[in-house]
Amino acid sequence: MEAAEGAGGPGGPGGPGVPFGCASFNQDSTSLAVGTKGGFKLFSLTSVEQLDCIHESETPDVYIVERLFSSSLVVVVSANTPQRMNIFHFKKGTEICNYSYPNKILAVRLNRQRLVVCLEESIYIHNIKDMKLLKTLLNTPPNPSGLCALSISHSSSYLAYPGSAAVGEIIVFDANSLSSVMVVPAHDTPIAALCFNAATTKLASASERGTVIRVFSIPEGQRLYEFRRGMKRYVSISSLSFSPDAQYLCASSNTETVHIFKLEQQSPSAAEESATWSSYVGKMFSAASSYLPAPVSGMMSQDRAFATVHLLTSGQRNVCTLTTIRKQPRLLVATADGQMFIYSIDPQEGGECVLLHKHRLFGADDSSEGADGERSEVTETPSYAATVASPASAPNTDLLTGYSEDGGVRSGEVIPEHELAAGPVCLDDENEFPPINWCQDGSGRARGRSS
Repeated sequence: MEAAEGAGGPGGPGGPGVPFGCASFNQDSTSLAVGTKGGFKLFSLTSVEQLDCIHESETPDVYIVERLFSSSLVVVVSANTPQRMNIFHFKKGTEICNYSYPNKILAVRLNRQRLVVCLEESIYIHNIKDMKLLKTLLNTPPNPSGLCALSISHSSSYLAYPGSAAVGEIIVFDANSLSSVMVVPAHDTPIAALCFNAATTKLASASERGTVIRVFSIPEGQRLYEFRRGMKRYVSISSLSFSPDAQYLCASSNTETVHIFKLEQQSPSAAEESATWSSYVGKMFSAASSYLPAPVSGMMSQDRAFATVHLLTSGQRNVCTLTTIRKQPRLLVATADGQMFIYSIDPQEGGECVLLHKHRLFGADDSSEGADGERSEVTETPSYAATVASPASAPNTDLLTGYSEDGGVRSGEVIPEHELAAGPVCLDDENEFPPINWCQDGSGRARGRSS
């Protein structure tokens, strides 16, 4: 799962006897990628009732699979070669390149400008257009789960990752200018989950305790909101996700409950009234601070969940996202037992979300179930992969791998502008992206060629 570790690989929820390696939504939640023991699948998320598989691959033991928006670029890491990242053009059925790293790859994040590879104690930042290695962050704090978040807006590439293995510090790094931005003292205990909103104006975080979720402004780092997920027990939060308009934030964990919080926007008059009331309450609690425990006074400023979902099972990893399907707000939850649940959300009243449909992500059949739990057969149509002609020759597997002397990954030469695909690169059009492939000429040097 996205930003979560589990059996079968970091990024994956799996468990004993479960052939599930990972599940991740793409950057705008229009696609779902699933990795299993037998390969990986890509699904289109344009309908509630039907889940269309647009590509299937038999790459074994996949524990990381990430798709770049709606393009044909897919990044895959297999447990068979956990130090190597493979990048595919899935529509053409060809491998673009592969890169090897000093240790096991724990996470991969990508946007239209950058591709980030996270190891336990180092981070590699590549230029996604030619895969040139731009920056290596060495000796980062121990990060065994590969936790990191990369913004997705056109104008920025902020990277967030844990700044300490002992407390909940977050380092925010500008992956475009390749410079540090700030350190956010977010929590008392180590960070467990991170996410940016689509516009890169907010950063949400949760700690290993899993009781409090905080939202900070970007790039200022000021605390904007604080939400309480629960008080009874510590939990392991597996994913955080903002809605496209950043008005809502969902959080899933190893419990049976998914929480949705509302980021309230106050009018000037309401803010003034709230400030007056807050001032009064603040004075009251300030006077009582000598006998009220600090956690109790802190809880008074925390908002509760606006809406909730109660899953059928608990104790398994999952990943959630808030998206819009056919102009309606929806909550999507992919679970470690290989199912995806789609819920409706009441944007005005909140409360318990209604299950609309559940889909099987892998198995002997492609059946799905409606909200009533009855199984309905999906009309059989050829998968997208089946309609794509096989490449004339096998993909080139003798590609650039290895390390540079400074311990980083050896990357290809900078590709001259005239060798790139003609015209501007449209990363949302899978016919246009990726614009280059890596191959080796007779001398063994890496060179670029237009696709």
